[in-house]
Order: sequence, then structure tokens, then C-alpha cells
Amino acid sequence: MSLPPVRRRVAVVGTGAIVSEGHLPALRDHADRTELVAAVDVDQGRLDAFRASAGGRVAGFTSMGAMLDAVRPDLVLIGTPPSLHREQTVAALKAGAWVLCEKPLCLSLAEYDDIAAAEEASGAYASVVFQHRYGSGAVHARELIRGGELGAPLVAHCQTTWHRDAAYYSVPWRGRWATEGGGPTMGHGIHQFDLLLHLLGEWEEIRAMAARLVHDTEGEDVSTALVRFRGGALATVVNSVLSPDEVSRVRVDCADATVELTHLYGHSNGDWSYTPARHVPAERAEAWRTPAQDVPSSHTAQLGALLDAYDAGTRPPGSGPEARSTLEFAAALYKAAFTGLPVRAGEIGPGDPFHAAMHGGHPDWAPEEH
Repeated sequence: MSLPPVRRRVAVVGTGAIVSEGHLPALRDHADRTELVAAVDVDQGRLDAFRASAGGRVAGFTSMGAMLDAVRPDLVLIGTPPSLHREQTVAALKAGAWVLCEKPLCLSLAEYDDIAAAEEASGAYASVVFQHRYGSGAVHARELIRGGELGAPLVAHCQTTWHRDAAYYSVPWRGRWATEGGGPTMGHGIHQFDLLLHLLGEWEEIRAMAARLVHDTEGEDVSTALVRFRGGALATVVNSVLSPDEVSRVRVDCADATVELTHLYGHSNGDWSYTPARHVPAERAEAWRTPAQDVPSSHTAQLGALLDAYDAGTRPPGSGPEARSTLEFAAALYKAAFTGLPVRAGEIGPGDPFHAAMHGGHPDWAPEEH
């Protein structure tokens, strides 16, 4: 007779919309594997409301340190503003807890180094929420592309064209380097270009442009990039919060087929399409169709993958080199856009101003107090 699954003791830090609407349903979907034991929020009223909606015996804290000392959770889910991510992730790791943190995991490659050091010292792991990698459609597409079933990837497009108004940026921490980490490159398009990297692998060179066209923010409100991947494919990346007709899209043209994902904030199998080249036999193309099981991209899907890794005692997906690669891509896009020069993978290291901050101290982009 098989043993019941181990239930991991989970704490959430931050009880706003992303935790209430994303992480809490995921925990409920994995109720046989998780137990929500604590919640942390500096806003007592919001904390009380969350505890009431969560049900069960969820301890409440207004201090993360007090929670870690009292509860000693196995896993900490972080859904606070980005400027708090590094400090809270490191604190959880030092307490021996694994972490699943909303994007961006941190605000710079230098901050990532602090997280990596805390991982090494503790033996625990920190993953970043990139739920678009998960779900059956993305898993299937990656297997086909990475396995060579569609032929060599040649051309790709990655599009995050969303719309955010002035009210969105009236929230104090938004639109500032020190608290949000950047504009739509870091806060919005990062989901899509993370998926692009997941599908195509390592990139070699990036050239980019960025602008502040509408919003009175420290960072950009639109950025574009041209990317060369190690396998030779060329890609365009667009990140915008200026686009009335919102869409999220990733398209990869391979030698034998075009695979395309069109959605907005999440996808299922039906959002993926495969168009074979004229020379491809019908029976071969039929094998590319999306799998019978339809698992949407979601916090639920990513949490399940993390719990699988926890049970196996292995590094979870979305952590370590994978997490750093996506952050490095964002830093390289900013460096290329702000300097007007091409940036190659691996060139941003300690001592490079774009290692310390995404704005790189550039006089046209760095905050005045820099």
C-alpha cells in the first residue's frame, strides 16, 4: 500500500490579490500535499481578511521574522512588492525554508548573487513564479522544439502588448526603479520572454531600444529588442503597457513548422497552434497536436512541479541558473537600450553598473537620488 503524500507546511508573505487569487487557489488544489499554517502582512486588516477567507487555523503575523521564528515553515510563498523580494527570500532560505517568489525574484543580478549565496549556505532553494512555463501546452511545445521535431528554430517573435493607465501607476511602488525594478521589461513582458528562453534556450547577443512615451515613470513604458540565439535563431521582443488591444504572443518559426501561442494572462492547449511547412506529411504533423490532457498554465501547475522537486530532494524548476538567465536577459536588454550598444550573454558581471541596477546609473534613466 502506497504511503500518503507528505504535506509541506506553507507560509505566505503578503496577502494581496496575487496571493489571494493565485497562490491560495493553488494551495487548495494541492491540499493533499500542503498545509497553509501562517500568513504575514503589515496591514492588519488585510491580514485578518485573508485569514478568514483562507479558513483553517492560519496563524497571522505582521513581521516575517517573527513568523519564521515561531512557525519554521517548509515553504514560503512571497507575494510582496518587488523591492522586498531579495530580503524576504534570503530570510526564508536562512531559516531553512524553500521559497516560491513572485516575479521578479529580485531587482538586479547583484541581488540575485545574495540569493544564490543564501541557497548555498542553507541547502534550500528559491524559485521565481513564471507560471507560463507550466501547463501541458508549454511542456509539449518545448519538447517538440528542443527535441528537433519541428526542425531548427529560425525566427521568433515575443510580444507582450498590454495597457496600463495612470491609475495603475498611482500605486506608490510602481514605476520606480527602487521598488518595481523597471518598466514593462521587468514587470510585464518578463513572463513572455522567460517562456521564449524556455523554448529556445541560450541567447548570444541582444540589441534594444526603450522609451518613456506616455507615463511619468522612472523606467520605460515600452521596450523592443532584437536577439540572436546560440542555435542561430533571430527573435524580436516587444514589451509595452501602451497598447489598447492587449495580447500576449510567442511565435517560433522552425524549418518544418510554425508554433504559436496567443493568449493574455494564461494559456491552455487550445491557445497553441502548429502550422506545418508544405513539405511535411500530414501524418507527421498530426503527431504535433497538443496532448490529450489539458493543464492550463497557472500557479497550481508551477506549485505542483516545485512540490515534486521537494519530494525528490532536487533543485526545483525556475530556480538557480534558470532564474538568473531570465534576470540576465532583462539586464542585457536595458544595457543595450540605454547604451545603444549590443550586449553579449555573460558580459554583465560584478563591476558592471548594470549588474548593480537595471538602470545602470545611466544619466537619462537613473533616479535623481542615484
